[in-house]
Amino acid sequence: MRIDGSSALVAGGASGLGEATARHLHAGGARVVIADLNAERGKALAGELGERASFAHTDVTQPETVQSAVSQAAAQGDGLRICVCCAGIGHGERVAGRRGAHAAEPFEKVIAVNLIGTFNVLRLASAAMLGNEPLESGERGVCINTASIAAFDGQIGQVAYSASKGGIVGMTLPAARDLAVGGVRVCTIAPGTFETPLLGELSAETQRALGEAVPFPSRLGQPSEYAALAAHIVSNQMLNGEVIRLDGALRMPPR
Repeated sequence: MRIDGSSALVAGGASGLGEATARHLHAGGARVVIADLNAERGKALAGELGERASFAHTDVTQPETVQSAVSQAAAQGDGLRICVCCAGIGHGERVAGRRGAHAAEPFEKVIAVNLIGTFNVLRLASAAMLGNEPLESGERGVCINTASIAAFDGQIGQVAYSASKGGIVGMTLPAARDLAVGGVRVCTIAPGTFETPLLGELSAETQRALGEAVPFPSRLGQPSEYAALAAHIVSNQMLNGEVIRLDGALRMPPR
């Protein structure tokens, strides 16, 4: 799949990994729809990028807003060809402890945004892609989801986050198999500790310690490195049904 000239949708594209991906795809010649809940940041980024960039106000837990963003991207060029979903939130709380049981509402919210939201983007974007004319390679599109190494190495207090990201990992292969007959590929990137707004809530000292825990390179990942991998997945047709850890060989300890 060529990036140049293709229409792309980036969910959660106004900040962090999504912003870096939107910038990278746009620089590669794609028409990019930045889908995000944060209208101020999303419109500002689209305005900065200028031609071939637009914003779609999107709540991934609300299918109608996702469909609107998908339709906006599908109306460009020869249809929606690239979809990257980076939308997600976190929550820290133990299953049970001195304060009682884990609250149900935040668990449900994390699942709703991270897992169901990703599924909404995947199902609606891929449905649009199936309507495209196939390229010479037979491809109609590629969908890239975002999990986390917490799906495999969940730490204390990460039960909600790990469950949501584990669900994304689990649906990658069956989704790729479902869509293979239509020439739509599905892959997932599982980042380690990256410099994102989610991590930005931690102190500078904590962030530095997290970076030093990475075997090599001993630092936090850069959003541009995520974007580069997403772009490679787009261009490499043999990458399908795969979950790729992007973590500098980090395996998270219990805490």
